[in-house]
Amino acid sequence: MAQPLTLARDPQRRHWEWQYLDLMRRIWESGDERRDRTGVGTRALFGATIRFDLADGVMPLLTTKRVYWKTATRELLWFLTGETNIRPLCAQGVEIWTDWPLDRYRRETGEAIDRAAFSRRIVEDVDFAARWGDLGPVYGKQWVDWPTYVPAGDGLFRAGPGINQIAQVVASLKANPGSRRHIVEGWNVAELDAMALPPCHKTYQFHVSGNRLSGLLYQRSCDLGLGFAFNMWSLALLIRMLAQQCELEPGEAVWMGGDVHLYLNHAPLVATQLGREPDGEPRLAILRRPASIFDYRIEDFEVTGYAPQAHIAAPVAV
Repeated sequence: MAQPLTLARDPQRRHWEWQYLDLMRRIWESGDERRDRTGVGTRALFGATIRFDLADGVMPLLTTKRVYWKTATRELLWFLTGETNIRPLCAQGVEIWTDWPLDRYRRETGEAIDRAAFSRRIVEDVDFAARWGDLGPVYGKQWVDWPTYVPAGDGLFRAGPGINQIAQVVASLKANPGSRRHIVEGWNVAELDAMALPPCHKTYQFHVSGNRLSGLLYQRSCDLGLGFAFNMWSLALLIRMLAQQCELEPGEAVWMGGDVHLYLNHAPLVATQLGREPDGEPRLAILRRPASIFDYRIEDFEVTGYAPQAHIAAPVAV
């Protein structure tokens, strides 16, 4: 086990990432150990908060290991399309959602196909992708096309127009910035069973103070070793995009975790990362202002000043 963490030399300049490392150490040393849905087992605690000030273009990229921010950005842009099939992600080389459809395919067909071959078939075969690549009504579907139902007579209902929560938040931030209802919700109880994985980062709320836009994410379940880095980046990026669209300045990114855990098979990751010290202030530039929140492209984002320590590999629990 790594040596206990120490504070930065100047307490007034303590790097934000110590919040993350302190939380990791606390979970690993004193978290509740138990079996979980995946069968791998975790150490966990309930209730945690991490805050990050987005002023001056800085972004919450972990520096104690490499975070593939472009992959996380492509995922966020995919959410904003409302798409639920992994085909567009696989076509960009993004495989973070592939394991769930692959696991289902292996179970139902008995074919021992590897992930690379499965992903290739998803990209090359439209019918195969339609049959095996859909995740159900996950994040993006709820964000931009929350289902509604309208009376069709004789006590029956038919599908109504979907609700675009993202567009509603943009409109409400512009028209009524002081509102307490700038919320995007992913936890659609009626559709949870149809999802490959119920939403972990489930509730976003936005707050305007002066001319600064802050955002809070409540995450019901957080894989601190692997998932958090993407979740924190995506929260901050969404705040930056909304701020640009609404002519506001970025404020704080506030992350709140419910069940925050480390998988027992992540011991090498934990030991390695707790032996490192954070350093540097990565910054993000958004190179153009698109017509809407839905028109950003990966080429619009540029990160500078990011010199992380080496990537730490660890298995994903499906």
